[in-house]
Amino acid sequence: MQRRRILQGAAVTAAAALLPASVRAVAAPTAETDHPGAQWHPASASNYTPSSRPSAHPVDQVIIHVAQQTFTQTIGIFQNPAKQVSAHYVVRSGDGFVAQCVREQDIAWHAGNWDNNTRSIGIEHEGWVDQPSYFTHTMYARSAKLTADICDRYGVPKDRAHIIGHHEVPGSDHTDPGVHWDWVRYIRLVNLA
Repeated sequence: MQRRRILQGAAVTAAAALLPASVRAVAAPTAETDHPGAQWHPASASNYTPSSRPSAHPVDQVIIHVAQQTFTQTIGIFQNPAKQVSAHYVVRSGDGFVAQCVREQDIAWHAGNWDNNTRSIGIEHEGWVDQPSYFTHTMYARSAKLTADICDRYGVPKDRAHIIGHHEVPGSDHTDPGVHWDWVRYIRLVNLA
């Protein structure tokens, strides 16, 4: 039995070596993410402020966004140096895939308010505020797990005073995550994660 497992492991390793490098790179986990299970999709360095949080700025909020774009388009916007916008994470609707675009120690430009940017982690969600079909159970569950992890690491209370919508940021003219975002469900999932 032991010999069979060794041979199976060798076969899997050999098969992986035959894959093109571009496929292996996509499939390989990266050590550059702050959240286990996230995959690194870096924003342009022109779209965030390098920092040394939490020592430079304490983190005491998670801000929930809805991108008004697809997942791929959102990543592309964050990677475009002319756009001057980013978030720490993007969550895909259909399968809950999590991309990290900005390290948590750095200040993403997502809230439209410098004070809130310096003390928050921003999470974008694929979809549109007026299309609730994008708010899948899988997306809610993966996002809640991400938010719970952030709250645990920074000591952020898992409540609506500290997990807020973009529309609740002072001076914001945004409406996301919108009236279809189920806050009761989301906060329950965060606390269960």
